[in-house]
Amino acid sequence: MFFGIIIRMYFAPGEHPPPHFHAYYNEYTATVDIRTCEIIDGNLPGRQTKFVKWGADLGNKLNIQRKHIEMGVKITLNFTFYP
Repeated sequence: MFFGIIIRMYFAPGEHPPPHFHAYYNEYTATVDIRTCEIIDGNLPGRQTKFVKWGADLGNKLNIQRKHIEMGVKITLNFTFYP
């Protein structure tokens, strides 16, 4: 749990596309596309939407950085969040 937001990801073979995760905050629920960091179903309050999108984007950037490190390529990524 992060700022009252619960993120859940499920691994289910044959799960319907696109790759996504679920975000829960009080009575709100949202499904977020992992690739685009956009809410594809449901909704969250404004500030929680920003946190969830920022977290998804950060995860994507860290995954890209990990792949570059594995290939021996040096990159620099900057992360900033303004709620």
